[in-house]
Amino acid sequence: MIDKIKEALEGPINDAGFILDSVSYEKENNNNFLRIIIDKKDEYITINDCVLVNDLVDPILDKIDFINESYIVDISSKEKGCE
Repeated sequence: MIDKIKEALEGPINDAGFILDSVSYEKENNNNFLRIIIDKKDEYITINDCVLVNDLVDPILDKIDFINESYIVDISSKEKGCE
């Protein structure tokens, strides 16, 4: 499942000027998280970058619909989270 999600997201994220570092699906307490870690060459990731990537991936995730249960999409940077 994760490989298929990563494959579906990598091209659009790269086209938007970001690097898709990793994708993971984790359960914490009673919540499921789809964690998408992004990076940029020579620049820090800002909160606006995270919002842009979130807006980009939401319709793709809705279309491919590989996850049957409810989950939270968590976009963050490779280094420190979104600044």
